[in-house]
Amino acid sequence: MSDIATLSAEYQISIPKRIRESRNWKPGQIFALIPKGAGVLLVPVPTDDELFGSAKGANTDNYRDRNDRY
Repeated sequence: MSDIATLSAEYQISIPKRIRESRNWKPGQIFALIPKGAGVLLVPVPTDDELFGSAKGANTDNYRDRNDRY
C-alpha cells in the first residue's frame, strides 16, 4: 500500500516518516515542485557541497557563454 498525505487548511503536506527516512530527507531541505500530468514531482534541490566536483572531467570544448549569444 502506498503512503498518503492530506493537504492542510494552511496548504501544507506532511511527508510520511517512512518516505523521509528512506530518502534521508532532513528538516529545512529545499525541494523543487515540478508539475507532471495531474500530479506534482517532488525533487530535492542539491546543495553546492553536493554538486562540487560532479562535473569533473567534463569536456569544455565548444563551450558557449552568454557573450556568444545574439
